[in-house]
Amino acid sequence: MGLFRNDPQRVVLDSHDVEPKATRAPWSLWADGFGRLGIRAIQIIVVVAVVAGIVFTIQSLTLVTIPLVIALILACAFHPVMSWMRRRGVPSIIATLITMIAIVVLLGLLGWLIAWAVQNQWEDLYAQAEDGFQSLLAWVQTLPFDFLQPDQIDEWVATLTDFVTSAQFGSGALAGVSAVANFVTGLVLMVTILFFFLKDGPQMWEFLLRPFHGTDYLRARRIGDKTTTVLGSYVRGTATVAAVDAIGILIGLLILQVPLAIPLSVLVFLLAFIPIVGATLAGIIAALVALVANGWVNALLVVGVVVLVNQLEGNFLQPVLMGRSMKLHAFVILVALTVGTVLGGIVGAVLAVPIAAAAWGIVQVWDGPDLPARWARPKHPVAD
Repeated sequence: MGLFRNDPQRVVLDSHDVEPKATRAPWSLWADGFGRLGIRAIQIIVVVAVVAGIVFTIQSLTLVTIPLVIALILACAFHPVMSWMRRRGVPSIIATLITMIAIVVLLGLLGWLIAWAVQNQWEDLYAQAEDGFQSLLAWVQTLPFDFLQPDQIDEWVATLTDFVTSAQFGSGALAGVSAVANFVTGLVLMVTILFFFLKDGPQMWEFLLRPFHGTDYLRARRIGDKTTTVLGSYVRGTATVAAVDAIGILIGLLILQVPLAIPLSVLVFLLAFIPIVGATLAGIIAALVALVANGWVNALLVVGVVVLVNQLEGNFLQPVLMGRSMKLHAFVILVALTVGTVLGGIVGAVLAVPIAAAAWGIVQVWDGPDLPARWARPKHPVAD
């Protein structure tokens, strides 16, 4: 019996005599390529649904979310000042009040500068713009193309007049009043949130970190520090670059005797917070004002000044002041600007790039202080 049991042929025969059972686990349907594709599709749908829910919530609560984000960015920008005063024994409430007063003075000075310059030169610019518009119409009528007739111009003017005097324009004005009310409400909320961020920001962050332990706590700590550094560096660097741009263009406009040189330079400063698009738009506006006021040659000289200042900014100021850690690819910037503009208008366009820079900064410290997330690590060294 033992010899029979150990016979290799009998063992083989026994193995063929037994029919395999068709036992297949239910989850094995997801083990092949099509099943894995289905799992990935479900995961993508869930992620898209969550992102859509977050975006919908943000759009529904813009009166809260936008002031909150602006206050966070400003608090990160002034974090070094607050830390410097705290290290020297200044009480937190006194340091917060000093910082808040500095912010209010800067913003108030900027607004007063715009209002003062426009009030003094607006009538002259309006008269020059009207003369320039009439000259443009006269030049268009001399063209060989018969596409613009005086009757059409009169019809357009009449249509515009009817719209201004209609009930539709009145409803738009009421909507404008509502927008102003929302702006004031958001401004008050932003100032209040900024006050608490400056005063109790470190304590708030420590409270949010309580659920994390071990590796998760260290990662959350790195994320907070990196976000503060990136947002603060972005705002301070962009403000410095914008101030240099505004001063350079102001000098050029004053030399070329372009009207509204001061408000145009302030506009350059503000639009500089919208990368790529802002500088182009500011240059177009300055060139149009020069064209209306002083003619084609002066407008071309203004374009030359704008291009020169922008080249100085892009090739020297930004790499030196903002560093390589703040550098995003132009494609990423354009996509972020588009998404931000669609979701939040002008405010979204201003906030899109710093938020994208902060997100990329978080990825760079996900697995360690100098160790990016695994999927973001370069597989092969790439030359700059």
